[in-house]
Amino acid sequence: MTTSSERLAALAALVEGEGVTRVAPPLLLPAGPYFDLAGEEFGRRLLLTTGGDGTEFCLRPDFTLPIVTDYLESEAAGKPAAFGYLGPIFRQRRTGVIEFDQAGLELLAQPDADVALDRVFGFARQTLEIFNVRHAVVRLGGVGLFEALLAGLDMPDVWRPRIRNRFGHAEALERLLTRLATQANGKAETPDRATLIEQVTEQMLAAGLSLTEGRGPEEIADRYLEQQALDAALVPGATLELLRSYLAITGEAEEALAAVEALAGRAGIDLSARLGTLRRHLNAFGPAAPVTFDAAFSPRLDYYTGVVFEMTGQGGHVLASGGQYDRLLERLGATSRIAASGCAVWVDRLEREALA
Repeated sequence: MTTSSERLAALAALVEGEGVTRVAPPLLLPAGPYFDLAGEEFGRRLLLTTGGDGTEFCLRPDFTLPIVTDYLESEAAGKPAAFGYLGPIFRQRRTGVIEFDQAGLELLAQPDADVALDRVFGFARQTLEIFNVRHAVVRLGGVGLFEALLAGLDMPDVWRPRIRNRFGHAEALERLLTRLATQANGKAETPDRATLIEQVTEQMLAAGLSLTEGRGPEEIADRYLEQQALDAALVPGATLELLRSYLAITGEAEEALAAVEALAGRAGIDLSARLGTLRRHLNAFGPAAPVTFDAAFSPRLDYYTGVVFEMTGQGGHVLASGGQYDRLLERLGATSRIAASGCAVWVDRLEREALA
């Protein structure tokens, strides 16, 4: 492709490929689901406005959420579907408001989830070929692999979801692991709930605080008891060391997966099924781009479930990203798990790579 218009036309043709329905969700969308699913960090990037009835809306910050929402509300819900898109999204940055063009593919309820994911990889690879990107690096991650490891580790169950929720947030996860390694667990004697509520009530009254406005004595006592229970739930030092060793694994994909396999073997945890899936998908990228595996890599959204990836160009910018996100549809109201995989590509960044 020699011109920008030719590249854009080829991308549009890819988005409208065989069996794919091209969709264009509204530019103005309810903001609530983005806060519920992506949290405050992503929420700070939204461009918000308020309707006359007080409902908060945002300019479209991505395509996946409205596409999946419309699918679940349609008669096609639960049936195989493929959606493509190409258009602008809007986000806030420190430098101000930025409008991006984004394209992508979403595959829902496909009969073979592995085949669907390979198709997503192929879409991303073909996009890079359209823009003549020759030196991209693929980074793979395994959300399901980490969850399988976490399930097999020796630790109180109360900590598993807390560690999982921080996976992909390197700083937050490190703070939690440090806390678990250094906290003085279970040394303080904790009063029973009734005694604690009475003590809190007395302290609030003595300080002139209202018992009905804001958090009441019962809520304060329950939060304190919950925290005490967490502090009393010891995570063995060997488990924390193994977690840190796992998260430090990164490098050429085959070598990194072999390191994960060896670590799991020493711990007596069977990760063969998850590792086999990752190894099968390595072939989907072909020889055109080097593939690395980063054990600590995950999108900062907890609805991703299996293999995840991103492709980075010469300038260090992410050009394409995505993976499997089965949990999203359940979070949006599906009564059973619906397989889902997809990816987004950043058209403006790809164009800069093409012109470099």
